[in-house]
Amino acid sequence: MNLHKTLVTISGMTMLSRVTGLIREILFARTFGASAFTDAFNVAFRIPNLLRRLFAEGAFSQAFVPILAEYKNQQGEAASKNLIDHVATVLVWVMVLTSLLGIIGTPLIVYVIATGLKYNQDAFDASVAMTRIMFPYIGFMAFVALSGGILNTWREFKIPAFTPLLLNLSFIVGTLFLAPHLDQPIYAMAIAVFVGGVLQVAIQIPALINIGMLPRLYINPVIGLRDAGVRRVLKKMGPAVFAVSAAQISLMINTNIASRLQHGSVSWLSYADRLMEFPTALLGVALGTILLPSLSSAHANKDMEEYSALLDWGLRLTCLLALPCAVGLATLSEPLTATLFHYGKFDTLSVAMTSRALVAYGVGLIGLILVKILAPGFYAKQDIRTPVKIAIGVLIVTQLMNMVFVPWFAHAGLALSIGLGACMNAALLYWGLRRRNIYTPLSGWMGFLLKLLVALALLAATALWLSSYFDWIALHANPLLRVGALSFILASCVCVYFGTLVALGFRLADFKRISR
Repeated sequence: MNLHKTLVTISGMTMLSRVTGLIREILFARTFGASAFTDAFNVAFRIPNLLRRLFAEGAFSQAFVPILAEYKNQQGEAASKNLIDHVATVLVWVMVLTSLLGIIGTPLIVYVIATGLKYNQDAFDASVAMTRIMFPYIGFMAFVALSGGILNTWREFKIPAFTPLLLNLSFIVGTLFLAPHLDQPIYAMAIAVFVGGVLQVAIQIPALINIGMLPRLYINPVIGLRDAGVRRVLKKMGPAVFAVSAAQISLMINTNIASRLQHGSVSWLSYADRLMEFPTALLGVALGTILLPSLSSAHANKDMEEYSALLDWGLRLTCLLALPCAVGLATLSEPLTATLFHYGKFDTLSVAMTSRALVAYGVGLIGLILVKILAPGFYAKQDIRTPVKIAIGVLIVTQLMNMVFVPWFAHAGLALSIGLGACMNAALLYWGLRRRNIYTPLSGWMGFLLKLLVALALLAATALWLSSYFDWIALHANPLLRVGALSFILASCVCVYFGTLVALGFRLADFKRISR
């Protein structure tokens, strides 16, 4: 398999998803701005999202994909199908029970996660109502995570990469056509999440039928629990839940802190997070999606040379593409925020506050992406305990940093703590892989990094110089000119960065890789 071609395909699909996600955020910002009720929605959406990442996409995928790859490579498709049936049965029943309990206990959950909302009863009640509407979303996403793990193991990457687009389309339709007809327009977003979850499940079914791996669900979950493979997945999920929960607990604490800051703080962080998700999804998620099944296959075949080479390829591509994104977010935070969001109810204050959060996120962007590359180095070997220990330590350090940064930088301090914590996480994962001789860097890294630094310095200088010629807030009166100015600056930065690298001897062919 040509990993470079596969990465381009997945990144293309992911780009489509992120572009529609950006359109959704622009419409959301224009329609709702940043207020107590947008904070209420973001809190409500964060709760099922948190559980989704905790039990479905995060912990489940990390435990399930390596074991499924082992079954496929060593026991064949019949045994793999049997494992899929039993895992799906247990997963669906657990998610149904979790959703029911969550709907019942929503007021307590909202209070714990966002205590600041209790001072605005209308916003608190809205958050409770929207959380209940969206709670089934975690069940839908559990099935989507299962399907994604299966399809990726069979090297069918397009549908999992395309799937998030459906949620964005649901948001866009809800904002444009449903919100104007509701007494409380923000409720349209909760309904859109529910509908988006249904659509994401529906698109998986034909793809699974096509490869003959559509799960058969049993009424009795005990049938699934009797399977030795299921018990292995559950055993691996235990530590994986701790690994993922460390990041999610940190996010939950940060949401709680933000809810007690100035009204709009949760929303400002959410808008900045949306911009940060562009590079993290295009690089981190896409590379992680490719690497986990490829690394799992290399481990199953005991090909450690290939295993190390795959990690090296992922790290080089990350540095090549993530570092300029981080510089761009930091140097062009105000132009990006103003051009994309400064319309309708999204005012000048929101531009300034979102820009600050974006700069803070940019500081730690490389760490956030590297974690998604380095962690599969452990997961593919079915070693989940090491990332757990690291994640717990990072959680503690992140909250200690909050005590220092939040009094100084308010909501931006929360973003800075997350970014620096991610950098620490990545550094410890890298050290662990090196110490255990799982990963050995190939030659040429020093020259590679020095050339990158030269190109990054010129990129930063170009971005700061060109952006200084425009008053991005005043250009609100001429949005087309503002879009054109930002497009010109971004194009110039791309030309300067890659032109410098080409002049220094970089060639695209150096980053192509064929998986064995």
